[in-house]
Amino acid sequence: MEKTQSIRTAIIGAGPRGTSVLERLLARCAAQSASGAGTVRLHIDVIDPFPAGPGHVWQPQQSRLFLMNTQSFYPTLIPEDPDLAPPVAGTTFDQWRARQQRDPSPSLAEDELAELAVLGPNDFPSRALYGRYLRSTLEELASKAPDGVTIDFHETSAQSVRPAGDGTFDVGLATGETLSTNAVVLALGHVPSRLNPEQRELQASAKRLGLQYFPPAVPADVDWSLVPAGEPVLVRGMGLNFFDTMVQLTEGRGGKFVSNGTVLRYEPSGQEPRIIAASRRGTPYRAKAALNGYYPASVTLRYFTEAALEPFRTAGIRPAFDHDFWPLLHRDALWAYYSTLVRSQPNAVPDPAAFLGALDEALHPHAHSAVNWEDSVESVLAVHVGPRHRLDLPALAAPLAGRSFASRAELDAAVVDYLLDDARRSALGEDDPVKMAIGALHHGRAALKTAVADGGITDESWVAGLRGWFESFVEGLASGPPALRSEQLAALARAGVVSFVGPDPKFAVDRKNGAFTASSPWVAGAPVAARTMVEALAPGNRVSASDSPVLEQLLADGLVRPRLMMTVEGAPVQSTGLDVVPHPYRPVAANGSVTGGLYVLGLQLSSVQWGTAIAAEAVQPGGPNYRSGQRTLRDADEIAGAILAL
Repeated sequence: MEKTQSIRTAIIGAGPRGTSVLERLLARCAAQSASGAGTVRLHIDVIDPFPAGPGHVWQPQQSRLFLMNTQSFYPTLIPEDPDLAPPVAGTTFDQWRARQQRDPSPSLAEDELAELAVLGPNDFPSRALYGRYLRSTLEELASKAPDGVTIDFHETSAQSVRPAGDGTFDVGLATGETLSTNAVVLALGHVPSRLNPEQRELQASAKRLGLQYFPPAVPADVDWSLVPAGEPVLVRGMGLNFFDTMVQLTEGRGGKFVSNGTVLRYEPSGQEPRIIAASRRGTPYRAKAALNGYYPASVTLRYFTEAALEPFRTAGIRPAFDHDFWPLLHRDALWAYYSTLVRSQPNAVPDPAAFLGALDEALHPHAHSAVNWEDSVESVLAVHVGPRHRLDLPALAAPLAGRSFASRAELDAAVVDYLLDDARRSALGEDDPVKMAIGALHHGRAALKTAVADGGITDESWVAGLRGWFESFVEGLASGPPALRSEQLAALARAGVVSFVGPDPKFAVDRKNGAFTASSPWVAGAPVAARTMVEALAPGNRVSASDSPVLEQLLADGLVRPRLMMTVEGAPVQSTGLDVVPHPYRPVAANGSVTGGLYVLGLQLSSVQWGTAIAAEAVQPGGPNYRSGQRTLRDADEIAGAILAL
């Protein structure tokens, strides 16, 4: 006799992570019915104030000037793991792109059709178009829901989640409605965050002095029209949000970038503000290399490999990042650089074969027990490679370090030189040694995600090494924008629309003159001043500072807690994410218990996973496909399996 189950679950958060849980629930229900194991009576409540699918960040209505940080071939919402239940609908983004080009959906708007018409697999799509893919995929999934499965979408906020005492939860909505469910999935994504003390003081000063202060925000949420034309605006942060700010205040105001085939020039509209950009490095993230895949085909990890990590697992040793992992990954970056140098610039080294043989021996982890391997490498380089061709990894991430500037004009010229050199290297792709060294770090980052997950390294090295220095280091090198953005920024600087503050900026408020100020100890001259300041940063991903009503309630009631980690001094520090037990991820309560039926997916797992904000990676035919690429989709599948097992 066929067995029938009846389950109700709530998914709080309807962006890509929440939609992945929905997709896996549908796939598992369909597979169970097809196998004859019984019909699942499942009701799914999807809760988000933003439309389901794109959620908050990927709204299809946002400016098309906001680009994704990955090419079309990269992202997917649909798993391609043959060990998982097959999807009931949907494709990767690139397959959806190709399908829409062949047979466009009648629901696509003119601007969406125009973007699709010229978008190739190696191009960087707009975030709005990716949002359209997410929305289209969700609609297709909902239309293919198996028999017995019903879905309600609630375009409102969840305010509370409380156990009802009978194995169910009461989920309170902002509308006043309460849902009774057997399970709850927290797929909250980017949530508002309380400002830190310095930001609160800047905001309060702005209010007192009649200035404008824009706190960290999702760029699509900002009313950019409030930034006055013709006046200076101080922009803090030169990561990915900076480029969104830059393009919205220039091209978004009618300016044009014009190319003569070799040089990009900016023609102002007259509506731009004068952008003054500041960051700790004094320069933006390095641009991505022009590649045919997400990882360089010419770079293979030789040292930071599964085989090298296996002894730690078999011996039951928790490695440390700085002591155990970084030396291996550092070797890979060096080999990628110098092997590319020999291949692309054979005259740079007098005897390439002898050099690579000696370098290989020096880099080999086996046996320099009495000699530091870095000293061995230095000895080889001293014989074979001149100073001009040496790799200085720290200098790649801080190109202005050790320099001082007699004026801001001199600084601006140096930053333009850096931007154009970096764009030139990006265009060389696999033939540029610097970009291939970064490519090795990019490979290593993907492998690291699996190696460090779920307590894979010590707490001390997570705090001081991985998150303490390596994260910002590798993001500045490998998480940059398309090279076009570097060329555009150089054009804006040459046109006088953008200037720079310099490294290690200090920010203050000039109460006498009513202005925000910024200065660099490495740049001569008076501080820059502006009546408007923009924090070009996303809201902080720290659960203890969250401004999400449901997360605040869960923390206050003790149903969840932030994870504590121990520093090398033995002091506990509060980490960014929730304390959870795997697998699937369930939050640990303040008293150490684990509440059944409550699950976590996505950004709030940042204390047990690294790189939680990065989208799932589509399978690259012929390329390396790291398990971490579809980790979030497997996590969603585990949650779906646990819910259906209820």
